[in-house]
Amino acid sequence: MPVSAQSLIAQLAAAPGPDVAATDAANDRNGQLTKPPGALGRLEALAVWYAGWQGNPRPQINRPQALVFAGNHGVAAQGVSAFPPEVTAQMVANFSAGGAAINQLCALAGADLSVHAITLDQPTADFTQGAAMSEAVFDAALGTGWDAVDPTADLLITGEMGIGNTTAAAALAFALFGGDPADWTGRGTGVDDAGLDAKTRAVAAGLAANPTASADPMTALRCVGGLELAAMAGAIARARCLGIPVILDGFICTASAAVLAQAVPGALDHAVAGHVSAEQAHAALLHRLGKVPLLSLDLRLGEGTGAALAIQILKGAIACHSGMATFAEAGVAAG
Repeated sequence: MPVSAQSLIAQLAAAPGPDVAATDAANDRNGQLTKPPGALGRLEALAVWYAGWQGNPRPQINRPQALVFAGNHGVAAQGVSAFPPEVTAQMVANFSAGGAAINQLCALAGADLSVHAITLDQPTADFTQGAAMSEAVFDAALGTGWDAVDPTADLLITGEMGIGNTTAAAALAFALFGGDPADWTGRGTGVDDAGLDAKTRAVAAGLAANPTASADPMTALRCVGGLELAAMAGAIARARCLGIPVILDGFICTASAAVLAQAVPGALDHAVAGHVSAEQAHAALLHRLGKVPLLSLDLRLGEGTGAALAIQILKGAIACHSGMATFAEAGVAAG
């Protein structure tokens, strides 16, 4: 059955949480491993969190999936990017040829990568003039993300490509959390001061042209978001319904995920923040969501690269948790 905004939210609200028995057993195991209590820091909590979602007190990561969604934006006409819209299609070709950073990091992590270009010849409408997407187009984009998730995956990351999409993400964050447009607007692809001013004006104009956007998170995503942002939200929601843990990427991915968190309490319990990017509003957005990033490397590429790199951190946490001996197994005095 095709997914719609309404049905997605209903399924998300009914989605089960982590396996309590597996979480408890993982906590017990963690307390018996051959190390001082808390010696592995956040790796310990990370492994227990993952164990609960996998339903296995000694979990493994065997089938990580990476999804990159691409879309074009009508708001790019407002001079908000340092690159022309044609770059979106060119980068999709680069992804398909294996030449982008995300290809290398997914190969390193053993993640299955697929790229989904969403009607690049039909960009969203310029949201400074009205809604970026009709309800039909919005539902189709949500469905693209929803359907792209492999039900057999045991970890998901989502990335994006789309000239103008940091402006859409900034407008979305502004609609969801308020404040001032400048609070959420950064340099994205590296725009100069004039470009930054254009982005800030576009964000303000977007909310002025779509006064209902602040009233409902999914309406905000439809009115000032983008095709690839909607697809990421659809994929992250499907992962929650399937119990698949998620590592969030940068500012754009996190803005998409924030829609779900604002719509359904606990919607992102299955997600951790892979990194905090150099985009100035990302840290503020993570703080609003209560997500502490695993990495801080001044990344600002998008594509899912920060999340793909963070797979290695999660794998390290699980390798220690599931592979280490207990004091009893090793014949070591527990002290």
